[in-house]
Amino acid sequence: MIEIRRVFTQVEDIHHEFGPVAAQPLRRGAIGAVLTNPFAGRYVADILPMMDALQPLGIRMAEDLRAAMDVPAERIEGYGKGAIIGAAGELEHGALWHVPGGYAMRELLGWKGDRAAYAAGKGEDKSGQPGNALAIVPSTKKVGPPGATLDVPLTHINASYVRSHFDAMEVRVPGAPLPDELVLILAMSTGPRVHARVGGLKAADIAQWNGLR
Repeated sequence: MIEIRRVFTQVEDIHHEFGPVAAQPLRRGAIGAVLTNPFAGRYVADILPMMDALQPLGIRMAEDLRAAMDVPAERIEGYGKGAIIGAAGELEHGALWHVPGGYAMRELLGWKGDRAAYAAGKGEDKSGQPGNALAIVPSTKKVGPPGATLDVPLTHINASYVRSHFDAMEVRVPGAPLPDELVLILAMSTGPRVHARVGGLKAADIAQWNGLR
């Protein structure tokens, strides 16, 4: 069911945004896997088996992205995910990436909850051990032509409302997706926007509340 044609990875360092040069640049990275959409050109009622089939891919992509960014998992402070669906597919096919993509990154970064409970619609497992990556992974998706761009949202891994980490990364895989393909995307960042200064809740406050420091 999972046939991969290409994997595209990009990493960037942001030193400044027309202000002072950051003491440590913000590193952002994204990885996109181009694969055949087995449901292209037809309506299939039961598409859930593909969600399970995508789980190993999500784990591999999360690990490969972290390696490409060349930082330890402890340095990752923001994450996001997305999907671009070729014109012969439907938006719902991209929604299959929510669980395998999001939970792959969360587990890589230290989340200790119950993935099965969440997938079954029971919500976050309150009995799970305290861990990192406590926040839901933001997501976006669209149907688009080859070369379409997607602005993948990024938020703090432990609290989505840490204002300094509201960000997005533009991702584009040249020549993809073809009409019968999907581009599945993961993105990570190592910190806040380089010149974040609009107040709000701080990442350090969230870490203390969750007993992470």
